[in-house]
Amino acid sequence: QEVLGEDKLMAILKERELKIYWGTATTGKPHVAYFVPMSKIADFLKAGCEVTILFADLHAYLDNMKAPWELLELRTRYYEHVIKAMLESIGVPLEKLKFVRGTDYQLSKEYTLDVYRLSSVVTQHDAKKAGAEVVKQVEHPLLSGLLYPGLQALDEEYLKVDAQFGGVDQRKIFTFAEKYLPSLGYAKRVHLMNPMVPGLTGSKMSSSEEDSKIDLLDRKEDVKKKLKKAFCEPGNVENNGVLSFIKHVLFPLKSEFVVLREEKWGGNKTYTAYEALEKDFAEQVVHPGDLKNSVEVALNKLLDPIREKFNCPELKKLSSAAYPTPSKAKPAEKGTKNSEPEDVIPSRLDIRVGKVISVEKHPDADSLYVEKIDVGEAEPRTVVSGLVHFVPKEQLQDRLVVLLCNLKPQKMRGVESQGMVLCASSVGEPRQVEPLDPPAGCCAGERVYVEGYEGGEPDEELKPKKKVFEKLQADFRVSEDCVAQWKQRNFLTKLGTVSCKSLKGGSIS
Repeated sequence: QEVLGEDKLMAILKERELKIYWGTATTGKPHVAYFVPMSKIADFLKAGCEVTILFADLHAYLDNMKAPWELLELRTRYYEHVIKAMLESIGVPLEKLKFVRGTDYQLSKEYTLDVYRLSSVVTQHDAKKAGAEVVKQVEHPLLSGLLYPGLQALDEEYLKVDAQFGGVDQRKIFTFAEKYLPSLGYAKRVHLMNPMVPGLTGSKMSSSEEDSKIDLLDRKEDVKKKLKKAFCEPGNVENNGVLSFIKHVLFPLKSEFVVLREEKWGGNKTYTAYEALEKDFAEQVVHPGDLKNSVEVALNKLLDPIREKFNCPELKKLSSAAYPTPSKAKPAEKGTKNSEPEDVIPSRLDIRVGKVISVEKHPDADSLYVEKIDVGEAEPRTVVSGLVHFVPKEQLQDRLVVLLCNLKPQKMRGVESQGMVLCASSVGEPRQVEPLDPPAGCCAGERVYVEGYEGGEPDEELKPKKKVFEKLQADFRVSEDCVAQWKQRNFLTKLGTVSCKSLKGGSIS
C-alpha cells in the first residue's frame, strides 16, 4: 500500500538483492488475514530478496502482557509451526527463509545497552504516539508499551536488513525508527506496508475479537458459520471483509477468482481481474451469498493443509498449552444423571485487587475485623476478616489486598461480609497469616487471574452447594519464592505476580 524510502530501495537494487524482515508479536492466534503478508513474502522471495521472519516474543510480553512470560516459549513455538504451515500452504519454499526469535538477541548486553541509549533520546510523547495503533491502549498504560517501538526500531539494525515490511498500522513505528535510529549512529531503513484487511464485522480483523476473524485451525463448519454472519451488504464494497480477502489474498495467490453459483443464476464465472469482480458486486450482478460460498471453498483449500499438519497429537498438545482457553460447562440440569460435570477452573473466581479504606474491630467478635474495601465499584464493600490475632490494624489500613468478590454474601456475627481477603497461612504451629500482596502500582478493581486462565468470565455468584471455591482452594499454595499459585500456575495481574511476604510453602485461604 505504501513505501517509505523508495529512492534508497532502488539504489540498493542496482547493486544487490534486498535484505528484508517481517516481524510478528507472538500474542493471539494467527488468523486468515496473516495470508496477506504471507503472499507478499512469497513475492519478495520470487523477486530474489533475502527474507527474515522474526517471532517477536519479547514484544508480545511488552504489549500490555498479551502473552504472559510463562507462555512465551509455547506461543513462539506455536507461531513458528503455524506460519511455516501457512507458507507451505501457498507454495513458499522455506529453505529460502531465515527464522529468528526476538529473545535470541534482544536480551544481549549490546542490545540492552542500545535500548537504554535510545530511551535517553526518545521523548515520552513520541514513544506513545509511535505505538498508538499497535500497542494495546489502556487507561493506565504500562511503561513496557513505551519501550515497544524502540525495540522494533533496533530490530532493523540487529537483524542487519535494508528494509522492514509490515502492515500500514505500523506506519508510526516505521517513521519513529527513521527519526531515531540515526541518532544512535545507525542507518535509516526502507519501509514497505501492506493494507489492513477488514474483519468479518467490518472493522480491522483482530485476534481479540472472535467474530471478526477466521482462525487458521477453525473447522469447516466454523468457517461456514462465520462467513454466513460476515458483513457483506449487497452492492456495498466499503469495509467489506469478504471482498477485501479476495482482493488481498485469493487474487494475488491464484491470479483469478471463481464465483460459484447455480445455473439458474448464470452459472460459475471466473474473474481474472479483481476490479471486474468488485464492479459486478457493486452493481449487484454478484450476490453476497454466492460470494461467501465461493470464498468458503477457496479458503478451505488454503486451510486444509494447515489443519492436517495440526491434527497430530504433538501439535494439538502445543496448541492447547499455548492458548489454554477453558470454557465454562453448562450446569447439569436437575434430574439428569449423565450430564457433563461442570468445569471447576480458576477463571470462575472473581478475584480483584482491593484497597482497604477503613478497619474496625467487629462490635461482637474479638477475633474479627470489619473492613471497608475499594474494589473499583461505586461503593466500597464491607468485608469481615478473622485477622485480629495475626495482622495489626495499622498494617491493614490503606494497604492493597487480594479480594475474592463473587462469594455469596453472608452474615458474620450480625455483619454481612461481601467478600474474602485472601491470605497465606503457615503450615506449622504457631500459625502465621499474611494477606496476599498484589504487585506494586496496582489499582483497586484490577483483575487477578491464574496464569493461562486470563480469558474466562467469572461466575456472577458462586453457589455455596457447588463448592467451586473450596475445590479450587485445595490446590492454592505459596511457592518457595513466596508467589501465590494454583497447581503451580502463578496468580497474576497485568503488572506481575501476586505474592506474600515470607510464608514459603504455605496454604492460601
